[in-house]
Amino acid sequence: MKKLLLSSPVMIAALSLMLMTTLSGQSKDDDDDAAYEAESRTVAYKAGDTECEGYLAQPKLGETGPTAPAKRPGVLVIHDWMGVSAELKRKCDQLAGAGYIAFGADVYGKAVRPASVKEAGEASGKFKSDPKLLRARVAAGLETLKKQPGVDTNKIAAIGFCFGGTAVLDIACSGADIDGVVSFHGGLKLADAKEMQNIKCKVLVLHGADDPFVPEADVNAFIKEMRATKADWQLHLYSGAVHSFTNPGAGGDNSKGAAYNKSADERSWDDMEQFFDELFE
Repeated sequence: MKKLLLSSPVMIAALSLMLMTTLSGQSKDDDDDAAYEAESRTVAYKAGDTECEGYLAQPKLGETGPTAPAKRPGVLVIHDWMGVSAELKRKCDQLAGAGYIAFGADVYGKAVRPASVKEAGEASGKFKSDPKLLRARVAAGLETLKKQPGVDTNKIAAIGFCFGGTAVLDIACSGADIDGVVSFHGGLKLADAKEMQNIKCKVLVLHGADDPFVPEADVNAFIKEMRATKADWQLHLYSGAVHSFTNPGAGGDNSKGAAYNKSADERSWDDMEQFFDELFE
């Protein structure tokens, strides 16, 4: 058998074709993974008679490139117990940087902006004791997101953190017509477990394995209840992570029950993005 030499015209042509194909593929992948500059604005809306003011972030016009889609997936973001805060806005900006249109809903209403843990407990407690009100406020945020220019209403997801993590699981239980929900360190004990049979969307739960505020009994009960549904669901546990592991403002002392964990934060965000790739392909 004769050996093919690199100087062979046939070999050179073949290698050139392979290189062009590879570069073309890389260019597409690079465009898909591009980080976009975010632009943001506040959005006033009403939930019943309550005035609300949410936060909208999206890729900056002119920064999306010539192959940008006419419409983009929309992501509803539900805040933790501190309400519409700098942390909520940071998460929305991150999503916009990844190419999504993100809307941070204002569950509490414009007049309520907790300035302390005590105030946050009082604000969130009102909704924990009134699940119907919580569901109505989240639904109002979802409808507001869908009305925003550029949002592909056929590609919608909802994510939430802590208080908001529980809220997005609840909206899934309502049978909401969305593609998926992602709960970051949210409570897993839902108001009415029987409603889990109504879930139509995919579910991703991202949970700290050492979270003292969501006991193992709640985790096991959630697994049992989800197994009884026909839903497509996932539960990811992150070792060494407690409550609020995605929030740098939570500090780094696990003994307090809530603390930031850089590894779990980054891994959970990557897991969410992979989940979105599946939802919106």
